[in-house]
Amino acid sequence: MKTARHPTYSETTIVCACGAIYPTRSTVPQLRVAVCAACHPWWTGRQKLVETAGRVEKFRGRYARHNAHSEERHRLSRRSAFP
Repeated sequence: MKTARHPTYSETTIVCACGAIYPTRSTVPQLRVAVCAACHPWWTGRQKLVETAGRVEKFRGRYARHNAHSEERHRLSRRSAFP
């Protein structure tokens, strides 16, 4: 049989962005998470802002450009159809 086939399973810690630390066992030396049971809105009952504004604004910018472009094309196509 092959030796050293399985990864080492040792003591590790999970560190949340809120500062909570959970000791556990894993093959990874240290885990970092953004949301845990201590700060998740489902368990705490309060809202926490998650940094998604950058992605949302990027989507809105792309959609606004697409929408303006399609309206312009539609306007030009209607103008050429009626002399």
